[in-house]
Amino acid sequence: MMDETGNSPRSLMRVVGLFESLSAAPQGLPLMDISAALEAPKSSLLSLLRPLVARGYLQHDGVRYSLGPQAFRLATGMLTAQRTHDQVRSAMERLAERTGESVFLTAIDREAGLVTYVEVIASSAPVRYVVPAGSTRPLYSSAAGRVLLAFQDPEWLEAYLKRTPLKAITPRSVTGITALRKILAEVRREAVAVTVGETIQGAAGCAAPIVAADGSVSAALLVGAPADRFERSLKRIVAAVKEAAAAASPGVPRLVITTASPLGNSAAASRGKRPFPPALRAR
Repeated sequence: MMDETGNSPRSLMRVVGLFESLSAAPQGLPLMDISAALEAPKSSLLSLLRPLVARGYLQHDGVRYSLGPQAFRLATGMLTAQRTHDQVRSAMERLAERTGESVFLTAIDREAGLVTYVEVIASSAPVRYVVPAGSTRPLYSSAAGRVLLAFQDPEWLEAYLKRTPLKAITPRSVTGITALRKILAEVRREAVAVTVGETIQGAAGCAAPIVAADGSVSAALLVGAPADRFERSLKRIVAAVKEAAAAASPGVPRLVITTASPLGNSAAASRGKRPFPPALRAR
């Protein structure tokens, strides 16, 4: 066991207990009451309380401790994260019901240069495309990966394209950098990507970006299906995926297609500002 000055598991649980106790006491609590509630010595509690007051997570009026502004900001952020997850999950469920195919929440792993399947709703069809959560795919060859690539910051995208060998995974894989750039330009214009048999033979996918409130794109919704069934329903799936991704995007009410470079607004990026994806600008 580590010491009692905020560096032990016991101290961490005391911080949790402290927030629980103070959230139930809007008028605050004196040190004596906090000590009794947490069954902790007052001397040990002081070593926890002082830095929390200094950082604004607690307030102390000389007698009572109460929750500070930073605690409420933290709570607001946590509630926002939960609402965002609920919003995305709801969009995924509607998309799965509308298409009858497997639906995936995917996210970019910038360090590894991969797309990760974060959450999965498997199709109930006897023949279906499904992979477990945690699976990864190359960014350059998969539908979700291309959507995520197309909406990254210019410097990061350029670095990725320079360092990543475009290896053929199937006979249909795109391995030329010029061809990939053209594909990414189209993906950015249309705010959707479609691949058929480029990562897994016989499988197809359609993906659209989920746009954060600041305009960044780190996640995408993907529908995956057997290629023959997918191609018969292509238009319907594309429309459904774009609509679901727009509904899942916290900062974008609906999609507006515009012409844009796959590298986005380089002038804005050079000024240190994140370029807002033109194809996802809200009206």
